[in-house]
Amino acid sequence: MTKITPTTLQLPVNDLTSTQAKAELAWLAQQLQAANTAYHGADAPELTDAQYDDYKRRNTAIETAFPALKRADSPSDQIGAAPADGFGKIHHAVRMLSLGNAFDDAEVSDFDTRVRKFLGREDDSALAYTAEPKIDGLSLSLRYENGKLTQAATRGDGETGENVTANARTIADIPHEISGAPAILEVRGEVYMSHADFAELNARQTETGGKTFANPRNAAAGSLRQLDAKITKARPLRFFAYAWGDLSAPLAQTQAAAISRLQEFGFATNPLTHVCNGPDALITHYRAIEQQRATLGYDIDGVVYKVNDLALQQRLGFRATTPRWAIAHKFPAELAWTTLERIDIQVGRTGALSPVARLTPVTVGGVVVSNATLHNEDYIAGRGGDGQPIREGRDIRPGDWVQIYRAGDVIPKIKDVDLSRRANDAPAFIFPDQCPECGSVAIREEGDAVRRCTGGMICPAQAIEKLRHFVSRGAFDIDGLGAKQVEQFYADGWVQTPADIFTLRARFGSGLQQLKNRDGWGEVSANKLFDAIDNKRQIPLGKLIFSLGIRHVGDSSANLLANHYGSWDAFETAMTQAEVGAGAAWEALTSIDGVGAVMATSLITAMQQAAERASIDALVAQLDVQDAAAVSSDSPVAGKIVVFTGTLEKMSRAEAKARAEALGAKVSGSVSAKTDILVAGPGAGSKAKKAADLGVEAMNEDAWLTLIGTK
Repeated sequence: MTKITPTTLQLPVNDLTSTQAKAELAWLAQQLQAANTAYHGADAPELTDAQYDDYKRRNTAIETAFPALKRADSPSDQIGAAPADGFGKIHHAVRMLSLGNAFDDAEVSDFDTRVRKFLGREDDSALAYTAEPKIDGLSLSLRYENGKLTQAATRGDGETGENVTANARTIADIPHEISGAPAILEVRGEVYMSHADFAELNARQTETGGKTFANPRNAAAGSLRQLDAKITKARPLRFFAYAWGDLSAPLAQTQAAAISRLQEFGFATNPLTHVCNGPDALITHYRAIEQQRATLGYDIDGVVYKVNDLALQQRLGFRATTPRWAIAHKFPAELAWTTLERIDIQVGRTGALSPVARLTPVTVGGVVVSNATLHNEDYIAGRGGDGQPIREGRDIRPGDWVQIYRAGDVIPKIKDVDLSRRANDAPAFIFPDQCPECGSVAIREEGDAVRRCTGGMICPAQAIEKLRHFVSRGAFDIDGLGAKQVEQFYADGWVQTPADIFTLRARFGSGLQQLKNRDGWGEVSANKLFDAIDNKRQIPLGKLIFSLGIRHVGDSSANLLANHYGSWDAFETAMTQAEVGAGAAWEALTSIDGVGAVMATSLITAMQQAAERASIDALVAQLDVQDAAAVSSDSPVAGKIVVFTGTLEKMSRAEAKARAEALGAKVSGSVSAKTDILVAGPGAGSKAKKAADLGVEAMNEDAWLTLIGTK
């Protein structure tokens, strides 16, 4: 069994085998569940905030790369922890969700871009947000009915919280009655303890021989969650209101105005909450709050951004556990300095040469770090992806004294280099132009950030990685033939290509050298494996395409291709006939919504490269490839190819696409003779003309909404 510890979470996610990914997800689920219980249930965190964020991001990254391995108890779908025994339970009328995180300025800009794109507001006009300190305390929900406090509940697991009404009534910042509010008002905020009150509480606890607390957050949470409200009353707790849940009538039209209403009702709200126009203003306010962090008198661990317009918040809606209209911009994690001992080059499934820094072990953010990613040769040389200098142009060399950071990423990175400690004769690192695994030429194509081995299946690293991918759960997922076993068969010369797997019985089912005579195998286990292989000869088209391990083609894009072409023969013929950048087959391929020129080029190259194509053909000859299933739906657009063009006024392009696909339609990015419906908004240009020339049915947005029954 693969053993996972904090120091083993160093491999880039794309280099993990299915077995390694599965083991990491199991380990991360265990660690995060225990952390949630300790943090939310026992008020005694076992992980630092940075560690917790790291594990969450690592878990999300692995689930994205290996969607078939997502666990039923995935931390991505969980909020907080189940309510503890000893408290009554309160079901939240509106779920108390968590927030997504941003860890740098670029991710804040990405958040703004995602919001604007979803809303169809991709012009130059700035979108207004509120920015407020993220209080490091305990979330609390207060329900008022006809102006009177009727119940108070902790977040719990987001659905059900602990009934702490009696305790909440002892907090001076929480009014028992309010006037002018809606008949039903659920106020949400954070219970916290100031630094001064925390120090005084710990001093009293020490004098009386009581328990002292590690930090103000633990003290606040432990004090609120006392079974005896008298103890809570003796603790100096405070409360900031910043949100709401169940409402019988709107508070206002904007987030900022709603917060002002809460202040009018008598709640304390944070004075550092500002309205900012666009990501640059958000980041400026973030920096201002960061500068004041040490002098605020209470703990914060970031700044929360929310779309100010509440109508837009409603349109944006929610993901499984987080709102689309808000994000927490976390403060940087711990930094540390250490020695870069050497730079190793690893070769991945796609032939990418990935440099890895081997470090003198150092503790960063509570985790011992001995490896760090170096991205690519430009990063080592001190250049960014745009060719501009990074680290002021300082390159990275073995023997350097380097600064390591883990800002929300389990994979550590090198932030800077101390040139004053570099030896005068330290040679610059020369990135190899030959594969360290097979000696083949390693080339860097124009526009590609990485150098790649050209050896293909003759390169052991690529061959093994392709075989690992082929037998992974999202691909063929053959019982008894996992990554470890296929590696052993490769080393023994039994399996060199995917097709070899399906001839194992014929080659090693009998005779002198047969599987049942190998160590660890017997007749029963050997036949079980052969049968499991035969059971996978019938394979859905989408899984086959994904299993080929073609660069840029993931699980979802493989299914897009399968649904578009329908059969292996059609797909194979199209890829054989296609020419990169021109021709009908190229236009048909790139017209698939979600397939761009980069993916199309990769597909065509793989299917037309002699050695790789021979391997694919040999594999398909062993299989019964199932055609993509037709969409089963009684909607009026099921199975139809739809193109949206021009400006949509009732919804964004993303919303329109999502609705169409939910009804069984296929959304294309370009008009062709196969297009069934063109939905044209104001400003429709060449697509509308082409649709008219081809006799494609065209309609405006209102007609489309009437057709799908949403108007």
